Amino acid sequence: MAAPAILSSASPSDVEQTCSAFGLTTVEFGELRQRADAAKATAYCPYSNFHVGAVLLTRAGAYISGANVENASYPVTTCAERVAFGKAITEGHRGFKAVAVATDISPPASPCGMCRQCIREFCDLTTPIIMFDKDGNYSVMRLEVLLPLSFGPESLGVPSAA
Repeated sequence: MAAPAILSSASPSDVEQTCSAFGLTTVEFGELRQRADAAKATAYCPYSNFHVGAVLLTRAGAYISGANVENASYPVTTCAERVAFGKAITEGHRGFKAVAVATDISPPASPCGMCRQCIREFCDLTTPIIMFDKDGNYSVMRLEVLLPLSFGPESLGVPSAA
């Protein structure tokens, strides 16, 4: 499988093509980028100094953000994506249209394995995951590509929360 293209978000034609391919509007894409960057700025990461922000776009049009929260006991650290999903689910949100993640490195970084599994719990496999880097470049992959042969709620006979 070929690596996903890394695109410059400065190119309006790239953004338009991305939006068309993944069922987003250019306004939604812009909001996801801006909100993911803003969330990244709120990260609590005194140990790794690796700032991550995540934003979920619900099918109803709400945006829910999260940032990584580190802990001196590293396994207790919570990633930005899981913070966002925790907030969204406890606030009653269901049905997600897109997930955006912003980091302070380049090229764009994908969600970790634990976060991919968390996303799988609440999103359809066709959900686009948009990954922004520190320079505004981005890459987009559907969840099914980031987490092939996945295990989800239906594997246990539970209807999907997506």
